[in-house]
Amino acid sequence: MRWAVLGIVLAAAGLIASGSGTAAEGGKGDSHLGKVRHVVLFKFKDGTTAEQVKTVEDAFRQLPRQIPEVVDFEWGTNISPENLAQGYTHCFLLTFNDAKARDAYLPHPAHKAFGKLLKPYLDKVLVIDFVAKE
Repeated sequence: MRWAVLGIVLAAAGLIASGSGTAAEGGKGDSHLGKVRHVVLFKFKDGTTAEQVKTVEDAFRQLPRQIPEVVDFEWGTNISPENLAQGYTHCFLLTFNDAKARDAYLPHPAHKAFGKLLKPYLDKVLVIDFVAKE
């Protein structure tokens, strides 16, 4: 989670400094320049059981096997001592070779089926995509 948050902060700083990827552009300013990181944070509804959360985790972990555009996948649960997570407990980081691959992932039937499975348990989701900078 720490690396995903660091990546988000660094990506935001890079976008501000470069003036690209503004909200008016839909965040697509640098999407053609390299690998796209897709960060997904979940906050589950109160009352969601550990078994239901595990079902969601297992289903998300299957997506890279079902969608070839996903070239890397990491996930974990929040362990930050800072108490800034605002109820988000899970972070998933997917990597795509480019925006075109990410765009193929979003409407993919396996991704859509996962969304239907997730919906009854999800309180909030935060998604941010960025192009990794070196």
